[in-house]
Amino acid sequence: MLPLLGAAALALLSAAIVFVQPDEVAVVVSILVPGGIRPQPLRAGLHLIVPILENDVKYSTAWQTYTMASRPNEGAHLGDDSIRARTSDGQEVRIDSSIIFRVNAEQVVRLHIDWQARYAEDLVRTVIRSLVRTQVSQFKVKEVNSSARKDLETTLDRLLHDQLGTKGLIVDQFLIRDIAFTPEYAAAVEHKQVSLEGVEQKLNEAQQIRNLAQGKADADIIAAKAQANKTMIVAQAQADASRITAQAEADSLRVVAASLKPNPELLTYRYIEKISPNIRVMLLPNNAPLLLPLPTMEMGSSITTTVPPITATLPPTVTPTMTTTVGSMSN
Repeated sequence: MLPLLGAAALALLSAAIVFVQPDEVAVVVSILVPGGIRPQPLRAGLHLIVPILENDVKYSTAWQTYTMASRPNEGAHLGDDSIRARTSDGQEVRIDSSIIFRVNAEQVVRLHIDWQARYAEDLVRTVIRSLVRTQVSQFKVKEVNSSARKDLETTLDRLLHDQLGTKGLIVDQFLIRDIAFTPEYAAAVEHKQVSLEGVEQKLNEAQQIRNLAQGKADADIIAAKAQANKTMIVAQAQADASRITAQAEADSLRVVAASLKPNPELLTYRYIEKISPNIRVMLLPNNAPLLLPLPTMEMGSSITTTVPPITATLPPTVTPTMTTTVGSMSN
């Protein structure tokens, strides 16, 4: 009997000792307390319970992910497990989603009483599907696939925090993984998008043509302005050159005038010097009856010029007169 009693004692002792892992919390079901369950859970560590009269139920407090997706082997259930919902304009959408949550150690006793180990399937799954369908019905189909998708995800995340939080679960975040549409609607959207792309391409081409035309017009304006500036610069340079030339001529004339003022005979001298290669000169007495032609005169116009008398000392009976014949005469 002793070995039998010893084995029974060891079994009772092992049943009385409960070790809770760091990522766990234990609920003690007991017939020794009112309500059949201890009000406080057992935290991580070594604990003692009454064998046979009490037993422990452990719950993980680690983060869990529950997924509902259309692809096989991605979600909690095999096959297409996405959430089917209808928008406010009657279009059907399929939503893949995931939720990250964990058991609240402070409320694990209430969770055990209400749901036990069924909380993931019977609570989390049901609440998510209901809220998703309700919230999607508030949007039109084009809004669900646009910027409103973020608003939908934010609203669902807040609602799940509130509803699951009162049931003993802590929600980290709710994620919309994908939104799929019916084949007919997807084809219509694709056709519309292709049409819009075509219109956008035509608008871009028209804008490019306008840009080219505007660029050419700007280039022509710039060229015209450059030509006008060039013409103005050339005209200004010519005017400046003319003024400089006129000023130089005026200065030259002033110098000549200043030189002639004290020496007026210099002008006569320069005049004779200029015409001297084309004249022939004969000195005759003033009482000569004839003007004799000089030999070897060339053809041309005749000009007779009377040169002022030359001052010289002559006999009193002779008065000098110079007659100049310019041009060509016949022999």
